[in-house]
Amino acid sequence: MNGGSVSVNVLVLCERYSLESLIIFDYLHIFFSSGCAIIRPPRDGGIRYRGLTQEQVVQVLPVDYEIEYICRGNRVIVGPKVRKCLPDGTWTDLNQRSKCLLPCARVWTSLENGRVTVHPPGPAVEGTILHYSCLEGFILVGRNSTQCTKLGKWDSPKPVCHCECKKKLYIGALFPMSGGWPGGQACLPAAQMALDLVNKRTDILPDYELELIYYDSMCDPGEATKLLYDLLYTEPIKIVLMPGCSSVSTLVAEAARMWNLIVLSYGSSSPALSNRQRFPTFFRTHPSATLHNPTRVQLFQKWKWTKIATIQQTTEVFTSTLDDLEQRVKEAGIEISVRQSFLTDPAVAVKNLKRQDARIIVGLFYETEARKVFCEVYKEKLYGKKYVWFLIGWYADNWFKIKDPSINCTVEQMTEAVEGHVTTEIVMLNPETVRGASNLTSQEFLAQLMSKLGGKNPEETGGFQEAPLAYDAVWALALALNKTVGPLKAKGRRLEDFNYNNKDITAEIYRALNTSSFEGVSGHVVFDAQGSRMAWTLIEQLQGSDPPADQTVVIQKFRYLSQKLFVSVSVFAGLGILMGIVCLTFNIYNSNVRYIQNSQPYLNNMTAVGCMMALAAVFPLGIDGLHVRNSQFPVVCQFRLWLLGLGFSLAYGSMFTKIWWVHTVFTKKDEKKDKRKHLEPWKLYATVGVLLVIDILSLMIWQIVDPLHITVEKFTKEAPKGDVDQLIEPLLQHCSSEKMNTWLGVVYGYKGLLLLLGIFLAYETKSVSTEKINDHRAVGMAIYNVSVLCMITAPVTMILSSKQDASFAFASLAIIFSVYITLVVLFVPKMRRLITRGEWQSDQQETMKTGSSTNNNDEEKSRQLERENKELQKIIQEVLCHLHFVQHTVEDV
Repeated sequence: MNGGSVSVNVLVLCERYSLESLIIFDYLHIFFSSGCAIIRPPRDGGIRYRGLTQEQVVQVLPVDYEIEYICRGNRVIVGPKVRKCLPDGTWTDLNQRSKCLLPCARVWTSLENGRVTVHPPGPAVEGTILHYSCLEGFILVGRNSTQCTKLGKWDSPKPVCHCECKKKLYIGALFPMSGGWPGGQACLPAAQMALDLVNKRTDILPDYELELIYYDSMCDPGEATKLLYDLLYTEPIKIVLMPGCSSVSTLVAEAARMWNLIVLSYGSSSPALSNRQRFPTFFRTHPSATLHNPTRVQLFQKWKWTKIATIQQTTEVFTSTLDDLEQRVKEAGIEISVRQSFLTDPAVAVKNLKRQDARIIVGLFYETEARKVFCEVYKEKLYGKKYVWFLIGWYADNWFKIKDPSINCTVEQMTEAVEGHVTTEIVMLNPETVRGASNLTSQEFLAQLMSKLGGKNPEETGGFQEAPLAYDAVWALALALNKTVGPLKAKGRRLEDFNYNNKDITAEIYRALNTSSFEGVSGHVVFDAQGSRMAWTLIEQLQGSDPPADQTVVIQKFRYLSQKLFVSVSVFAGLGILMGIVCLTFNIYNSNVRYIQNSQPYLNNMTAVGCMMALAAVFPLGIDGLHVRNSQFPVVCQFRLWLLGLGFSLAYGSMFTKIWWVHTVFTKKDEKKDKRKHLEPWKLYATVGVLLVIDILSLMIWQIVDPLHITVEKFTKEAPKGDVDQLIEPLLQHCSSEKMNTWLGVVYGYKGLLLLLGIFLAYETKSVSTEKINDHRAVGMAIYNVSVLCMITAPVTMILSSKQDASFAFASLAIIFSVYITLVVLFVPKMRRLITRGEWQSDQQETMKTGSSTNNNDEEKSRQLERENKELQKIIQEVLCHLHFVQHTVEDV
């Protein structure tokens, strides 16, 4: 700063360096003798220009100017790092190429108790090769050479120079080669495979060798007691015990605390072993049997089972597992309806399951007892599509095909009995292709195990599924022991110092196992606070089948109206509505014709409209749950009720009004006939209005007080065809209300009285002849037909309400026939008369000339005659009064 020139470092990065640029520079120095042209930096590197700003960097740099190569990231320069501009226009050391290369870890360049040769000499970067050799007295474990790759990593692990002198650590193991679970048949070879690999590894217990001392426990606690005594009271001292089979592990783990021994089991699932107070030093690579219970409960819920049954062998492992399951299903709202147990003979327990109609059965027993159980299952026919058995998944794959002298069932019978059973088991083999602590994938492990078994059939080899657990148990132990070497050394202790009174070494081993976490051939190995393995659960089913029900399944199936019937009836109803429109149009168009006027055309119009509304009610009558949702069904019910009710009131009410007033006006005694010959139209309309208002009010009160809603009628359950454990319960939807019968009684009573009265009035007026209502005989005929059809249809449809097709057909056809008959009887004769006689032309022409003078003259004459008649009556009355007066006067005189 201080007035001097500003000095900055300018960095130019180039992505590529090529030999061609050097050639170009050779030519350029001819033209730039006073300096050197700028050159490209190495790939993944740049150039630092000293003392120049970015603007001062030009194509030619002065003589004696120095540039410095730098590299990106953690790459390092190999070759000249600084170049200087020479007077001849070239840069120094151009014949030596500079590179930016990734370095490899320097720890590989040194070897304890050995020598390392670097080629080529220099930093350990891409392409560097290291050669290893050990000092005298040491052997090289690993490759004798390694190369640094382009990724900056060595292509092989660092070797070690290892002393051949190793101290032995002994593991006391019990492998059940026979008995209820002969798991040692495959687990022992797997454990030996793991020991061989561990002892060859120089990074795990390099100063120690693990040795396995084992016996056959036969999965028998009594035999295991004797063997445990031999293990503990004979040399050498065992640093860890490895039992298998839950009953044996329970015995060993309970006794081990007295000898300060860690117990690591490879094949024990009893939930009781999770009790840390009772078994404080126990670990296992096989999870607790209770791990299956949450999965079982989820399956029960998924398949909507509400009750299950259980059958168990009377041993602690299965009793504690079942107690846990019972608590879990209770919390899930599932009932254990049957719980059976047996010691050696399951015949009575299986018979009890059959007698109490158990369908979903959880079985907890060893493999040998499983064969006994399913032989009895076959005899009792407690298998098939109606049943599901949940079994333990750690049996041999073909456990039911193994010959067993204790049962009298054939292989074919056993195969038939176990078909469809479900097993739940932990995932014992890592499904992913990963290399874990042993540097083997799960498939490579299986291949090596098969080779060690000497060609034995895996399905007939006990413990083949659990073999990965035994393999990982040895690795878990080796890694834990390796982890304790450092802490023990800091305390001045060694693993070989272990004895049955040394709690410090036991505590270190416990701490190391408790924090174990590694990838094994069985998956990720980690222990919970109770020392149990945490793992995934696998669900398998022998052959495929749909999940059955925990009891006979009742399937509810709605009955719907036949769509063919609905469409057919709807077509007739649509044609009837079209006919009603034609009749209404005809009547309105010819309303000025005298013949039509004398039939009270406005009432006939109401009849036509009411008929069309009644026909429109046919459509909602045929709509059910097949067409609309349940929430919309009450709306359909309302449409049925209102269309049919108002349609009846308009159609029948207008006809009833005609026949009522014909009877009222024209069937009086002769002496009163002349008094009321005039029929005023507003009285007719008022009568129809009263009937219509009564219907509207009654329907409104009904729907406010007790609205219609959907109800479902249930029918007797039916058995479907085929061998399925199901019953079909037919259902039928109805429109109903809480007091449906009361409301129907009121409506039917009111309408029935109108129908009966209509029949009576039609009969009484059959001989009346009047021009005021010239179609009353046709109206009477229509009333006869409508009344008869209605009085037959109402009770029949109530009887047939449970038969949707018959009920709909009867009701809808009655409506259609009534409407068709009414429209034909009322309107067809009028159409025929006007067409055949041409009356509509003459009447219309006369009306155009004189308007309605004819009708007005007739009405005027009628009114005049009535006035004259009244005047004559008054005169006669006065004369009579005078006569009476004269008569009384004469009598008095």
